[in-house]
Amino acid sequence: MFDFSTVVDRHGTWCTQWDYVADRFGAADLLPFTISDMDFATAPCIIEALQTRISHGVFGYSRWKNDEFLGAVAHWFRQRFNSSIDTSAIVYGPSVIYMVSELIRQWSKAGDGVVIHTPAYDAFYNAIAGNDRQVVSVGLQHSAAGWQCDMAELEAILAQPQNKILLLCSPHNPTGKVWTQNELATMAELCARHGVAVLSDEIHMDMVWGNHQHIPWCEVAQGKWALLTSGSKSFNIPTLTGAYGLIGDEASRMDYLQALKGRDGLSSPSVLALVAHIAAYQQGEAWLDALRNYLEANLHYVADRLNGAFPALNWQPPEATYLAWIDLRPLNIDDRKLQNVLIEQQKVAIMPGYTYGEEGNGFIRLNAGCPHSKLEQGVERLIAGIHALR
Repeated sequence: MFDFSTVVDRHGTWCTQWDYVADRFGAADLLPFTISDMDFATAPCIIEALQTRISHGVFGYSRWKNDEFLGAVAHWFRQRFNSSIDTSAIVYGPSVIYMVSELIRQWSKAGDGVVIHTPAYDAFYNAIAGNDRQVVSVGLQHSAAGWQCDMAELEAILAQPQNKILLLCSPHNPTGKVWTQNELATMAELCARHGVAVLSDEIHMDMVWGNHQHIPWCEVAQGKWALLTSGSKSFNIPTLTGAYGLIGDEASRMDYLQALKGRDGLSSPSVLALVAHIAAYQQGEAWLDALRNYLEANLHYVADRLNGAFPALNWQPPEATYLAWIDLRPLNIDDRKLQNVLIEQQKVAIMPGYTYGEEGNGFIRLNAGCPHSKLEQGVERLIAGIHALR
C-alpha cells in the first residue's frame, strides 16, 4: 500500500542531512547516514491534511490547547501503548530539546548535576552544558543480554545532593535500548527516594522492534517528572516543528507554560504541526506499521551484510530506533582513520561513535531510515572502508 523504496531527491531543499553534510564532515559530495530524520515522504494522510489546511489560505495565530489535538494524543497513547493519559497534564513546545532545556532551568540551578546514561544523544550534552549544569554520566554496559544500567551505580550517583535531574532517553539513543518495566520502576523509585526529578525523552517511542514494548514514563512515575515527545521521528515531520509532553504536577506545568508564553513568546504553535500530529495519530497507524516493517528489514540487512563480511562483529539489530549502533571494536579499527577513509575515499558520511561521548569510542551510528537501495550503497562503502584499513 505504501512505497518506501522510491528514492526522493532531497538535494536543494535546505536539507540538513544532504545539503549541509559539509558542516560536520568537511565535504559536500557525501552519501549521508547522519542526522536522525528519514529519506521518506511522510504519510499520505498527513500530506492530504496539510494540503487541506493550506488551501484555507489564512495562517494566523493558533492554539494547541484544543480538543482535536489533545484527543489525538490521548488516542495515540491508548492505541499504541495501552496507556490512559490525563489530557490536562499535556503541554506544548516547539521541540523536545527546548522543553528539556526549559525544565532543566526550572528544576535545577547553575552548577547542579544532570544525570544521563552514556553514550548519549549529543544534544543532551549541549542542553546540559549550555544551561551551566554539570553532565553526570552513568555508563551503560553491553553484554549478550543487551545494554544494561548498573542500578547500584545509578543510585550512588542519584544520592549525591548536587544531582537534581535524571534525563532519561527512552528508548535510548544511540544504543537502541528499550527499558523494561522493572528497570523503569526501579529508576522511578530511586529518583523519588533521593528527590531527583525525571525528564523522559520518548521521541523514539514508536520505533520499537520485535517483542520489545515501550512503556511510557507516566506508567511508573513518582515524584516530579515530565514525559516529552513528538510525532516528528515516527512520521518524519521535524521541519514542521512541534512537540508535546506530560508534566506530572500542576505547579510545574504552570511554571513551564508561563515561561513558554510570557518569557519566550512561543505559545502560538505552528498550525501545520498541529494538523500533522492530529492526522498522524488519528489516521496514520497503517502507514507507520508498514514503515516499521520496512525499517526493521533494513536493520536486519545491515546485520546480515556486516556479519557476513566480518563474522567477528556478530552485530545484532537494536531493540528500538532506526539507528544502527555498530560496535567495531572487535576489528581493532582506529576511529579517526576510519572516518578519514569513509569521507575521503568512500564518499560516505556515517556518524562516529565518539560524537556521543567517550563511551562511544569504537562505535559508529548509521541511520537506516532510507530506501533499501541507498542503504545497500552505504553498507558496501562502509565494508570497503574497513577493508582498506585491514
